Amino acid sequence: MTDEQYMQLALAEAQKAFDKEEVPVGAIIVMNNRIIARAHNQVELLNDSTAHAEILALTSAFDFLSSKYLPEATLYVTVEPCLMCSGALYWSKIGKIVFGADDEKNSYRKCCNGNNPFHPKTELVGGILKDECANLMKDFFKARR
Repeated sequence: MTDEQYMQLALAEAQKAFDKEEVPVGAIIVMNNRIIARAHNQVELLNDSTAHAEILALTSAFDFLSSKYLPEATLYVTVEPCLMCSGALYWSKIGKIVFGADDEKNSYRKCCNGNNPFHPKTELVGGILKDECANLMKDFFKARR
């Protein structure tokens, strides 16, 4: 499958969050062309500000593999990671991060002065299905204003 096809699956996870009135961020983790984890934001449901899609997907992948590192895995996430998620991704040693929409307000870039907060071996790709990912976020916040 292509990055775009995997991002479509992450968007389906984000739609689940949207439908549950959670900020619509979705994530999947792929390893050897197999989805090993999927998640969406559950901050409101769990009353936990750390229940971001990336964190939940990482926890699921660690459990699935019985490992704390993911150097051969790729995370697909609909919005670029925040600083908290970036720290978790750093420690996971994930091989690749693919994100959709930019997040100028809450992204890791806001706090890192342009420095890369990810593991030095982590590949970062942005802008995959950027418009679709951004539109879901815009629709969510427009409906709440």
